[in-house]
Amino acid sequence: MSGRPNTRLSDLFGLAGWSKGELARLVNRRAAAMGHPQLATDTSRVRRWIDRGEIPRDPVPRVLAVLFTERLGRVVTIEDLGLVRHGRAGKRQGGGSEELPGEVPWAPGRTAEVLTEFTGMDLMLNRRGLVGAGAALAAGSALSGAMHDWLHTDPALAADAPDLDRPLHTADPAGSDRYEAAPVGWQEVEELENSVGVFRAWDAARGGGLQRKAVVGQLNEVGGMLAYHHPPQLQRRLWGVAANLAVLAGWMSHDVGLEPTAQKYFLIAAHAAREGGDRPRAGEALSRAARQMVHLGRPDDALDLMKLATSGSGDRLLPRTRAMFHTIEAWAQASMGKGQAMRRTLGQAEDLFVADHDDAGTPDWMQTFKDEDLYGMTALAYRTLAEFDPAAAVHAQYYAEKALDLRVDGRERSKIFDHLSMASACFIADDPEQADRYARLALMAMGSNSSLRTWDRLREMYRLTAEYASHPRIRQLREEIRLALPKGKGKPGAGAPV
Repeated sequence: MSGRPNTRLSDLFGLAGWSKGELARLVNRRAAAMGHPQLATDTSRVRRWIDRGEIPRDPVPRVLAVLFTERLGRVVTIEDLGLVRHGRAGKRQGGGSEELPGEVPWAPGRTAEVLTEFTGMDLMLNRRGLVGAGAALAAGSALSGAMHDWLHTDPALAADAPDLDRPLHTADPAGSDRYEAAPVGWQEVEELENSVGVFRAWDAARGGGLQRKAVVGQLNEVGGMLAYHHPPQLQRRLWGVAANLAVLAGWMSHDVGLEPTAQKYFLIAAHAAREGGDRPRAGEALSRAARQMVHLGRPDDALDLMKLATSGSGDRLLPRTRAMFHTIEAWAQASMGKGQAMRRTLGQAEDLFVADHDDAGTPDWMQTFKDEDLYGMTALAYRTLAEFDPAAAVHAQYYAEKALDLRVDGRERSKIFDHLSMASACFIADDPEQADRYARLALMAMGSNSSLRTWDRLREMYRLTAEYASHPRIRQLREEIRLALPKGKGKPGAGAPV
């Protein structure tokens, strides 16, 4: 017992709208259904949890996580409820404190447990048809401050590194939805690695909405496998699978607007990669969180995360990965109107990309960053800067066209983004005829794609059409966009910032 109020639990309790007596009765009822009929929680105990920071014994924290998850319609873990001992708090920009999601970084050896609990809750939401609600995302400065020392520590040498040489044994279950896996061999791990490639290709072609549940389910199973300690090399490959699946689950969640859920998966991916000794992979997972921040209009947070992603990746970071990191930094700089810094960063990205000739040594998670992706991100950065400096629009057109000329591998979502970058740049450059053409190409493809991010970007382009609303073709385009926009996602032009 800390003697201090549990602010996390108090805040969520207020959102849920229960009375203390009602919550006590719900805990007893759900615990009995989970095989614990002897539990007898009362109002005074609930009061001690909230007002005095008392942490109840198992299974109460798990029961509370299930109840709050169902009530709020988003994943709520034991960490979110403040029911894990020795929690940490980061610093909020401008002073004060900000609670970090899930005790970041969490205690050594808990990654598989956190992973399995979180995916189990996420799957429960899917089964019940609930929708992720708007929990707050942690600031980039808070995350980078909390994770800096942990990420810079070499997991192979650190005292808190996973003990891969212990004999085979199982860990305690992480929660009620735990997948009870058996030890796996080389063939099973190779099949899991191949499944990641299949999921990646589907996501790139059709967006994150259709296969997100399958990826989360696969990650849940891998969490169960990680409860066993396999031979060191096999265990490291299994951690790599977990990192790849967690990044993909996060990217798919971001793609469909489940932003706090996405951030949690990116953090899980970074932990899993570091557990396996792959610091560059951990850095790439954090770079995904940075891209999410730029999309949500928080470029300063993105730059904080990119500093950590770059420095925490160590000296094994390949030139191509550094190039990709620079394109994200450039997009964030463009979002802040910093044209000179953006151009300098893009120049560094191009130099690094050209210098990387070792395709054979490129890890699988970087093999989708090709020439067209460099050009596409460059076009996006210039298109974003054009909001501050319209002269940048011509450069956005140039790079978007180069990207589109190379888009032949079935990654339809990226092609939609390039079409929208081109259309937006054309509007800014006072070329509505060309803009109309590219906007319609994007609109045609979006109907068969489950990515809500493409609709966010379309709304930003729609805003630029207002100046040309008197043109017959543009007036018709505006009407077609209004009819096509997903219902319940706000008015045209109201999406996330570019």
